[in-house]
This record gives sequence, C-alpha cells and structure tokens, in this order.
Amino acid sequence: MENDQAITIFESLASAVRLDVYRLLVRKGLDGLVAGEIAMALDIPASNLSFHLKALNHAGMISSAQEGRFQRYRANIPLIVDLIEYLTAECCDGNPERCVTRADLC
Repeated sequence: MENDQAITIFESLASAVRLDVYRLLVRKGLDGLVAGEIAMALDIPASNLSFHLKALNHAGMISSAQEGRFQRYRANIPLIVDLIEYLTAECCDGNPERCVTRADLC
C-alpha cells in the first residue's frame, strides 16, 4: 500500500455516516446488504446514502454487485487488513515483539 491509497481510505472514513456504513457492512460479512437495508438500519435517507456509498466504493472500501433491481454492498475486509499492516509495518523499528500490546496497557 502507498501513502496515497492510505490517505484516500482515511478520507473516505472521515464521515460519521460512512464510518457507520462501513462498520455495519463489516458486521454483515460476506452477506452484505442492499442499499435499502443499509438506509433502514442506519436511519439514513436513500438520497443521502447514495452519496456516501459512492465515496466508499470509490476508495475501494466497499464493493457492490447487481442482484436484480438491487445493488448488494460488502465491506472490503482485505483492504482494511492491508491498511493495518501498512500502518504497523515498521512497528518498534521493525521489531514488533517489542511493541506495546493492549494487555500491556491494562
């Protein structure tokens, strides 16, 4: 992953609505949801949701597949895993065993 791609991902998630949409789709896994289900679950008007789905799709955070009259949306989990790996690749100067873990903080 390059800086530009990471920045695009962060920009796409820099909205409460888009973050909520992405987290909802992560919970649904491979089943995903159609736009109407997302709108209902998050109480978002369909016209507003369309804008946010387009931004997430453009960033590669979600994918969509045509199912009859509907688009089914799914979270791109491998991309977020790549982002986490990118962010932590040089943890503790390349010695991740020296990094602080959540358990160390408790």
